[in-house]
Amino acid sequence: MQLFVVAALLAVAAAAPSSYEPAYKAPASYAAPSYKDNKYADITVTSQSDVRNLDGSGAWSYAQSDYTTRDESYAQKKFQGKTYDSYGKESYGEVQGHTNKGSSYWVSPEGQKFTLTWVADDAGFQPKGDHLPVAPVHVYELPVAPVHEYELPVAPALPYKRTGPGY
Repeated sequence: MQLFVVAALLAVAAAAPSSYEPAYKAPASYAAPSYKDNKYADITVTSQSDVRNLDGSGAWSYAQSDYTTRDESYAQKKFQGKTYDSYGKESYGEVQGHTNKGSSYWVSPEGQKFTLTWVADDAGFQPKGDHLPVAPVHVYELPVAPVHEYELPVAPALPYKRTGPGY
């Protein structure tokens, strides 16, 4: 009988209306953002692909109606590198890493065409493109430190005698 009374009280408490009202009410619909000067509104994606393989490699690409393209491929590879154990001890051995290569093409608002290709692997990130700055080549000879032809003086050694208890 007591179990029945407890169950009835719990049922009444669960069925009672709640006075909880959320502080934020989401609007019924969201309007698309409006931009004052949206000169890129007509650019659409014309093609897109994404391939992912079970071995961790893959490739993806896309092209847009403004002739912007991007292709990228990646794969897992074993490298020689530093590893750390759970105590922080460093050792040199085989590690798993990613290699990545790709290319991008786009046209600037001024009409200039850009092509960028890159490779990222154990040798680091290596971008290539005609628009990238190139470090200047130095044509001068680097100075060499002078070599001294004389002997430096050495202080004379003082005589040393062991004295004291035990000697």
